[in-house]
Amino acid sequence: MSGHSKWATIKHRKGAADARRGKLFARLIRQVEVAARNGGGDLDANPTLRTMYQKARDNSVPLDTIERAIKRGTGELEGVAYESFTYEGYAPAGVAVYVEVLTDNRNRTSSAIRALFKVHGGSLAEPGAVAWQFRRSGVVSVPRSVDEDDLMLAALDAGANDIIDEGEVWRVTCAPSDLPEVAGALEAAGVGIEGTETTMLPTQAVPVASPERARAVLRLVGELDDHDDVQGVYSNFDIPDEILQSLAASV
Repeated sequence: MSGHSKWATIKHRKGAADARRGKLFARLIRQVEVAARNGGGDLDANPTLRTMYQKARDNSVPLDTIERAIKRGTGELEGVAYESFTYEGYAPAGVAVYVEVLTDNRNRTSSAIRALFKVHGGSLAEPGAVAWQFRRSGVVSVPRSVDEDDLMLAALDAGANDIIDEGEVWRVTCAPSDLPEVAGALEAAGVGIEGTETTMLPTQAVPVASPERARAVLRLVGELDDHDDVQGVYSNFDIPDEILQSLAASV
């Protein structure tokens, strides 16, 4: 995995807890609503909704809030019609950037995303230009205190693809559709988990060793991630840990 996930952890920790929590809640509620609209409100028959529901619960979104989002998605309550689409582009230093959006006003969001790329020295690309550099994956985060051999055995038995050492946590990867089963199997095996997510993992990383270029990349990624309509930002930068840490207070 590239340095992107490490930066996301640093950014989350240094950000205002209440503001980050509020934004996360809003994202999760919107994702639950869209999943229900696209596949129905039955958790057993709609695996995407089941994954989003569990992610919302894991992040302490109140149950009644989740249920209202599902009802808005199925039409039982009045809601906003969200449109889902993606942007692909490049940050400085040739770093690939993949952005997932849910919005009720495509023109507004498109203008904002284009402006962010331009202001921060990036450029938008045609659809498909960078998507091939990522693969959609399910990820289970496991405390670093878990023994690697024990985790490897449990993860392979659960159907996982790989285990990645992220320094403070283990990342167990699997196919997105297998995420609930893998997480459940790990817990059944006595492995505590910190969280689950469906994400886009880079298949190759772009080294960024210059602090100046690293700062420019992180500013673009951070501004995109902070936009209200953006649901996920994925990039393939590989910035040394010491540079990430030194820039944490200034980006």
